[in-house]
Amino acid sequence: MKQFVVVGLGRFGSSVARTLAENDYNVLAIDSNEEKVQEIAKEVTHAVEADATDEEALRTLGVRNFDVAVVSIGDNIHANILSTLILKELGVPYVVVKAQNALHGKVLSKVGADRIVYPERDMGVRIAHNLISSNVLDYIEFAPDYSIVEIVSTPNMVGKSLAQLDLRSKFGVNVMAIKRGKDLNITPGANDRFLESDVLVVMGKNDDLDKLKNF
Repeated sequence: MKQFVVVGLGRFGSSVARTLAENDYNVLAIDSNEEKVQEIAKEVTHAVEADATDEEALRTLGVRNFDVAVVSIGDNIHANILSTLILKELGVPYVVVKAQNALHGKVLSKVGADRIVYPERDMGVRIAHNLISSNVLDYIEFAPDYSIVEIVSTPNMVGKSLAQLDLRSKFGVNVMAIKRGKDLNITPGANDRFLESDVLVVMGKNDDLDKLKNF
């Protein structure tokens, strides 16, 4: 099982750490603020007060033994970048870093960040998609031009099966799962029919997904 270290326990970092811990992953949470460390101590595997820009401190904590590091220091760009650099130099295989803007993201790429996230921008995109299409419940961009969306079944879908709709041929998208109330069907078959209020989890190119939203 993967082990995670989360550096920076603001709203974003603490949310990541708690979610990982709730899913039974080993999580080491680090922050220089004692109060933030105490707040999360009982919810994660280990919580430590430490300076994430101190290479020796991170080495002592054994961060090199973790599979993934999430750097979520938000109020100090210098500390954010330096911590990322140290984590990579200490041998953490995959480092995800929270960036404030595109320029910050470019610098993080230069120092070795494996993935850069823009929480405010990404949330803004998701909210905008929800507002534009009333039947779109959620939206996740996972690669340039490709996304996963949750779409409420439209009147044109209700009562019809996957085979009848043939969404892959018509729109070039793949139905990954169907949500029906609390039930989740992760292997929908060709004969599965859609009911009103069913939610389709669909993957595809953004242009193709836009066409499906209006189907």
